[in-house]
Amino acid sequence: MRLSDDDDLEREFPLGDGTAETGATVHCPYCGQVVDIALDPAGGTEQEYVEDCQVCCQPWRVSVQYDGNGQATVSVSALDE
Repeated sequence: MRLSDDDDLEREFPLGDGTAETGATVHCPYCGQVVDIALDPAGGTEQEYVEDCQVCCQPWRVSVQYDGNGQATVSVSALDE
């Protein structure tokens, strides 16, 4: 018996309660200010991208990892590190 594409998808990405964190509070590695950033769970369980500080405009490297429950672990570092 062949599993459907939906079954394959469910095995790779099990459905949870439909919620995942969509925001985080971080400290800018340049100016030290506390900044709220938006997260996009649709980007995958592991993400890395560049975002500018809302206060000092310096670029950060943002790393996001989602666990199976939709909880995000977020870290930011100076882009030039």
